[in-house]
Amino acid sequence: MIWLIFIIHLFIGTTLAGIGVIAALVSGYDTLNGVLIAAAAGFILSLPVTWIVARQLWQRK
Repeated sequence: MIWLIFIIHLFIGTTLAGIGVIAALVSGYDTLNGVLIAAAAGFILSLPVTWIVARQLWQRK
């Protein structure tokens, strides 16, 4: 199951980090710190989301 978590995290992590960066830029946080914090927050948020998605996919097998 660990390979499934890694593959899914590649997609979910980049997607949520990108959403965080876009949200930060739209909100006016266009400094380096604002963008990096938003990207890190999206990446960290993707960890439990990845776990939930991988568990659901693994149970369907």
